Amino acid sequence: MVEVLLIEDNLDDARLAIRALKKINIVDGIHHCGDGAEAIDFIYKNKAYNDLKLILLDNKMPKVGGLELLKIIKRDELMRHIPVVVLTSSSEGDHIVESARLGANAYLVKSVELPDFEEQLSKVVLYWMNMNNSQNPSAVSEK
Repeated sequence: MVEVLLIEDNLDDARLAIRALKKINIVDGIHHCGDGAEAIDFIYKNKAYNDLKLILLDNKMPKVGGLELLKIIKRDELMRHIPVVVLTSSSEGDHIVESARLGANAYLVKSVELPDFEEQLSKVVLYWMNMNNSQNPSAVSEK
């Protein structure tokens, strides 16, 4: 089962991301949280760290920000194995460097053009799904 957690406070961006994820048709479950605090609750209450294959994390959010949440995820023994892709509209070098320092697996600057954003997101999700499967042979289904 391929589960993705999308942590995005902008509902329009969340809808676009969910639409892109559904188009690539490899994700069994998409969970959306509107901020970092909600994401923490979701992960621990549902023991989602067992099923999540990818976390898509907005950089700037209310309550618990993206970088703070990234710290929490990468310091937690139960979650640090889950790839985290930071999604943001900011291409500021400081954000990229700090995200990498905190353990982000990738940093994706969201395109303002819908087709480009869908293509960007599809490529990064497919990449990380393939990485998960190549590192965990039992996760690859036989045809």
